[in-house]
Amino acid sequence: MSRIGKKPVDLPSGVTASVSGQTIEVKGPKGTRSFKATDDVTLSVEDNVVSITPRGKSKRARQQWGMSRTQVQNCVTGVTEGFKKELEIQGVGYRAQMQGNTLKLNLGLSHDVDFVAPEGVTVTAPKQTEIVVEGIDQQQVGEVAAKIREWRKPEPYKGKGIRYKGEFIFRKEGKKK
Repeated sequence: MSRIGKKPVDLPSGVTASVSGQTIEVKGPKGTRSFKATDDVTLSVEDNVVSITPRGKSKRARQQWGMSRTQVQNCVTGVTEGFKKELEIQGVGYRAQMQGNTLKLNLGLSHDVDFVAPEGVTVTAPKQTEIVVEGIDQQQVGEVAAKIREWRKPEPYKGKGIRYKGEFIFRKEGKKK
């Protein structure tokens, strides 16, 4: 039995959900998100509560039960609060700045890196050494943050690079004579 799947998803005030077939559409103050569930689960909305139940006792139905509930919860969280990833840049001369919808990164390469934020995701640089990625889709926010981080991953000797805020980099000792 799925412990996560058993819990119903509460809809806060200002959020509405509608089910049509296997697709649930959640509307809130920040926008609209939808999720298409597999045929192994049943979605139902009653009294500002979304409940998910498995169809049958198969292993796949039980797997989809918890996953579907989490996806619906992420849709509700996205349209109410949104998702946010914070990155910090460390290194001499490394900096970031916004120019319109483009993030310009100086990362010690022979050229500046221009990163255009995709639709539905907001990228800001409040300081030269900080980048904030926000949006209503958790997967898309994480993917954009990972793509930005990929340009200069933190290296273990000096710790230079782009890291997630609060991320610990295991430091190595350099060569000895």
